[in-house]
Amino acid sequence: MKSDTVNVMRLLAKWSLVLLLAIPAMAFAGEAAKVTAIWGKVEINGKPAAMDSAVQEGSSIKTGADSYIYMKTIDDGLLIVRPNSEARIVTYHVDKKDPANTSIKLELLNGVARSVSGSAVKLARQNFRFNTPVAAIGVRGTDFTVFTTADTTRIAVVEGGVVVSGFDGACSPQGRGPCEGGAATELFARQQGLLLQINKGQNKPQLLQAAAGLAPDAVAPPRPDEPGVKAVVSGTSSSVAPAVVDPNLDPAKVGGVKQTVAVGNTATNNGTGNGSGTGTGNGTTGSGNGAGAVLTNTIVWGRWIDVLGQSAQFDVIKLEKSGATTVGLNNRYQVSVSKGAEWQVPNTGTMGFSLMDSQAVVVDQKGLEAAAKLENGKLQLDFAKSSFATSFDLLSGSERFALQAQGVVGANGTLAGGDQNTYPNNMQVNGAVTAEKGGTAAYVFSSRLDNAGNRYAYGVTYWNKK
Repeated sequence: MKSDTVNVMRLLAKWSLVLLLAIPAMAFAGEAAKVTAIWGKVEINGKPAAMDSAVQEGSSIKTGADSYIYMKTIDDGLLIVRPNSEARIVTYHVDKKDPANTSIKLELLNGVARSVSGSAVKLARQNFRFNTPVAAIGVRGTDFTVFTTADTTRIAVVEGGVVVSGFDGACSPQGRGPCEGGAATELFARQQGLLLQINKGQNKPQLLQAAAGLAPDAVAPPRPDEPGVKAVVSGTSSSVAPAVVDPNLDPAKVGGVKQTVAVGNTATNNGTGNGSGTGTGNGTTGSGNGAGAVLTNTIVWGRWIDVLGQSAQFDVIKLEKSGATTVGLNNRYQVSVSKGAEWQVPNTGTMGFSLMDSQAVVVDQKGLEAAAKLENGKLQLDFAKSSFATSFDLLSGSERFALQAQGVVGANGTLAGGDQNTYPNNMQVNGAVTAEKGGTAAYVFSSRLDNAGNRYAYGVTYWNKK
């Protein structure tokens, strides 16, 4: 009898210790958002959602048919979960004094949700992650919608941009922040009519035309009163045209990207850049605007947003309407090939290039930019192997970084390659080579400059055949 009593006491002590240890963990779960609107049957942690109620970190949100919930996050962002969906606010820790300590993680298990970045996300984009069962989504200061099942995810961008990667050894669901490896693919709002799709088992998302039924809004349309959207009813169906929720969400709106050079300028860029983006252009019919002058039947490259106080270099909308194809894009620079400039590359031989001009910037975890320039550029193409190798030194202040990448030359002259997780690559590049001047090339690049992901380099390069 005494032995039984002792065992009971020991068991009670054990479970008391377990509960005591659990209390601090529960106490750390803070408020993540507040419910601002509900329609239909919505549950939070298995209980009916209530207006104006607080939503804590770790909470699960589930909506029924024809049901919606709007939640305002603690940093004035927005999370909307649409019908027949299940989402989770894994973490929403905001440190206003030191944004580097901010950590935000959301999950969409199935259905459709929309996320609009709040002020904390904009200051600590490197610490934001939106997971689906098959993909990791990072932001560039963003408003986006997501549709997912257990096997397929599709993302559309309303404002700003996203970077998306499938899960592999370098990108795990448990990770923090965006996955920026070679499999990562970016999509920006200005790429109208496009979306990203990734299937289970894929590492790299596909860029698709938003055909009927594919877009998240087609699967679960927004309500007409959803913030930032305007319903336009036509016949028996309704389409929803997004409006700007916050003009600062889209990096393309900084200073205005719809400006400067008109399509059709036949300037040929042969100037020298200073690393911060001030190349000169001169041509047969007038003066070009630096490296970003829109060329005829050749490569178009330069800043598509303001960088270091310098304006965007071309009118993106006019460029797209001209029929140019975007072959390289990062969050500051772009390379496009003008209509008719695609090159059917040879099957044999090699070609070496000299670096003629470049623009680059180093960005820290707070989004602060520092000017950079390139030296010792090399680009070599092997047509027989459909491959290329490129390298250069990136200089910023007193620092020097040796960057290099290897990749594939497409049959139409596209250049794609560089996975930071595959030696010897330490940058990702995308661009093209054309037959202009016997051989002209350009590519954008991005590189993580430290293992912690606190600093990144972004840039664009322009090359001529040796």
